[in-house]
Amino acid sequence: MDGQTQVQEVYAASAARLVAQLFAVTGDYAEAQDAVQEAFVRVLARPGRLRQVDNPEAWLRTIALNVARSRYRRRAVFDRLVRSGRLAPTGQGVPELSPDHVALVAALQRLPRATREAVVLHHLADLPVAGVAQALGCSVEAVKTRLVRGRRALAADLTETENIGGAAVSGSRDRGVRHA
Repeated sequence: MDGQTQVQEVYAASAARLVAQLFAVTGDYAEAQDAVQEAFVRVLARPGRLRQVDNPEAWLRTIALNVARSRYRRRAVFDRLVRSGRLAPTGQGVPELSPDHVALVAALQRLPRATREAVVLHHLADLPVAGVAQALGCSVEAVKTRLVRGRRALAADLTETENIGGAAVSGSRDRGVRHA
């Protein structure tokens, strides 16, 4: 099988998952798509490299995360220029998403970057803790700590959001009881 065919097969099997995972990290669907596309473009430039890795999807995820980080840093510089008045801002379109999805992504964005990446890779990418540690270049203990902190923060944030929105509290939704 030639390198380009292998890239096409990996793309068909992994692209949608990778975009969903990067969306949870970045909070911007278009940014997630761009980062994943850039990862595949880089692989297409040297398709033989894909045959050298044990787990192509994990390798592409790492590339896409690095692309997203680089783009985030560049965007921070751009935002400073816009705030200073030296550049005019551009409009951004937002795809229509369910309120739950929007609330989850918003809650994820309030987490520190390292915690958010660990939570997304473990819970949305279904990587084991050791796989998350390898992808992020940190220890297994650091990942476990980030996951505990992230889950606590998300639970508090999402419960608070439900309470503000007038939704059910503390599991009473299952019994059909609503609190004002």
